[in-house]
Amino acid sequence: MKKNIYIAALSFLLLASCQNSLDLYPLAEPSAEKWYSNETEIQLALNDLYRIDFWQWDEDGTGINYLSDDGFYRQTLTPIKSGTVTSQWAFSTTLWRNSYKAIARANRAIVALNSAETKAKVSQAKLDVYLAEARLHRAGQYAKLVNKFGDVVYSDNVVSIEEAYTKGRTDKKTVMTKIYEDFDFAIANLPTSYATSAVKRATKGVAMALKARFALYEKDYKTASDAAKACIDLNQYVLHSDYPNLFLQSTKNSKEIIFSIPRSLELKVTTGPTSDIISRTSGGFAAANPSWDLFCSYLCTDGKTIDKSPLYDPRNPFKNRDPRCTATIVEFGQPHLGFIYDPHPNTLQVTRISTNTKVTNNDNRANAQFASFNGLVWKKGVDDSWLLNGRLIDPEQIIIRYADVLLMYAEAKIEQNQIDKSVLDAINAVRARAYKVALTATASYPAITTTNQAELRRELRMERRMELAFEGLRYMDIVRWRIAGKVLNRPIYGMLDPVDLRAKVVDKNLWFFPGTPKIDEDGTPDFSEMEKTGLIKNLVPTTWNDRQYLWPIPTAEIQINPNMKQNDGY
Repeated sequence: MKKNIYIAALSFLLLASCQNSLDLYPLAEPSAEKWYSNETEIQLALNDLYRIDFWQWDEDGTGINYLSDDGFYRQTLTPIKSGTVTSQWAFSTTLWRNSYKAIARANRAIVALNSAETKAKVSQAKLDVYLAEARLHRAGQYAKLVNKFGDVVYSDNVVSIEEAYTKGRTDKKTVMTKIYEDFDFAIANLPTSYATSAVKRATKGVAMALKARFALYEKDYKTASDAAKACIDLNQYVLHSDYPNLFLQSTKNSKEIIFSIPRSLELKVTTGPTSDIISRTSGGFAAANPSWDLFCSYLCTDGKTIDKSPLYDPRNPFKNRDPRCTATIVEFGQPHLGFIYDPHPNTLQVTRISTNTKVTNNDNRANAQFASFNGLVWKKGVDDSWLLNGRLIDPEQIIIRYADVLLMYAEAKIEQNQIDKSVLDAINAVRARAYKVALTATASYPAITTTNQAELRRELRMERRMELAFEGLRYMDIVRWRIAGKVLNRPIYGMLDPVDLRAKVVDKNLWFFPGTPKIDEDGTPDFSEMEKTGLIKNLVPTTWNDRQYLWPIPTAEIQINPNMKQNDGY
């Protein structure tokens, strides 16, 4: 009896685990054999590969899932930041499952498109474009998996149920070769553009940009610089003239966006409700916030770090800073979502802009204890429209944009020590746009001039952080630069509680910052000396574990497949 119960329990476990591994069509859906009978069906099948679920950011900033040192959610840590990642971590398991769903669908499409039946109905020229699109998506998904897990299960064909239970992991180098082949096929066969910019389908530029990102993450700098340069040389993309405006949900079809997944309120494809990053006076929670680490990383307008610039004033820390600072983080005393934002403990009331009347300041922790724990709230992409439609919003999910390609090109060339004018121009173009001036207007922005590799590497890393904050890219930056062990092995800091804040900081004329942190060679602030003064609060310590440089293979995969081996340390 015990043996029968054990077998029954094991069978149930395996059956349940299949849901994590196998992508089976429900009986009500058309099978691959009956699909792809005409171009409409082909396009519908390929459309499915553009799901946001398949292209999620590592951290979206609007909720609890902060993996990097750019933001935090009160005193709650993700497993990455507490050093407790296991093979049952929901976020990594979901990424694995969704990537393999997309790969399975891409493989089915590729097999069908190569069939004699489909070839008899569709011209080879069109088939090549459709195949390129499917292979681009397959490459993008495998790229994410390799970046996160290392060796992964690889197949470029439809996998049977029986085979799914036995396939082991393929060496990463072999998979990388296959990924490059898919990207290159996409580059050769996808169109450079479509007749209307409203079309969001993949193009040559998308394939080049994603290839550059994958290569950069894997430290294949020659491939990365070549792919990024090819994307630049297409002359299809330009930097949006207004940096803050680029991220608003009202901005559509910018020529800076290389690849994005559209959202639509009408079609109920939205993000939200977004209350966690909305200020409390405006009716939100202000629970998900930019970190002091990010805030202090923004350069001053002379191009120097805050610990080196005579322009920096810790009493007025938003003054004389790179414009992307106040485009990303709400400046104190400025309008935001209908009210003046001010976390000062003595500012018990603030102005409602629409009526010019005073209201209770719930962004002050003396009034609302769960107001922002460090006084900062996100601004990038956030405007009054976020308060409408039940706080459901539909900005494009930007996967990659031109500024990132310019910075990837520069970084890859720097790492090869191939530093020339094109490298400086790539970084300076991004910086000049932030100041709303031309690249050549070097008197109006702090243009980078050094050609020293170490110095330029530092400048590049700071530029990426300023430019790409709140876009889900910081985590992979600190991983591939191998600095996660430094930046995620120390506390998240915030303000003292209101009574102590008044007595020790405000009454001593030390508001907002009671000191200035040192900025290290990676552009990262060090608050340890400030902490010793007792004038800032250790909200929660973070703990990084080096095993997390690779994520664990999900438990369900290990349980149902004896050939599936786990990454070290899990």
